[in-house]
Amino acid sequence: MTDHSPLNPDYKIDVARSFAKQGMMETLNAELTEVSAGTVTITAPIGPQTSQQDGFAHAGLLWTVGDSAAGYATLSLMGAEERVLTVEMKINLLSPAVGDTITAVGRVIRFGRNLCTSAAEIYTHGPNGKKHVATMIGTTTRLRPDG
Repeated sequence: MTDHSPLNPDYKIDVARSFAKQGMMETLNAELTEVSAGTVTITAPIGPQTSQQDGFAHAGLLWTVGDSAAGYATLSLMGAEERVLTVEMKINLLSPAVGDTITAVGRVIRFGRNLCTSAAEIYTHGPNGKKHVATMIGTTTRLRPDG
């Protein structure tokens, strides 16, 4: 967890407002379920439209929700006029994603002046309980209004 304080006192409102504008999150029926300084949780259902040929949640679903959770964790620490953009993101798929929903918990590792490092842990939830299925780490950049 980061030891930085958010630069924007209204970060929870701004993260929620930005999340509501994401067409991809709406398409995936994803929900922003928790926001705190440097940590964001997003949950999405696993269904036929987001599965792969063997019935597991598609890696693209895990990556997309994990990327958003990590990015929004970074945004939660940024200034009010800043925006976040992923520069690169790596995923390790640990286990087939079987369950009813996925949860991605994003967190900031390093909050830099221009580049930030963040991570996401992705879990499935279903009849057999909670299972850790993927880990992500990546770099985001802070986009400022002045360029």
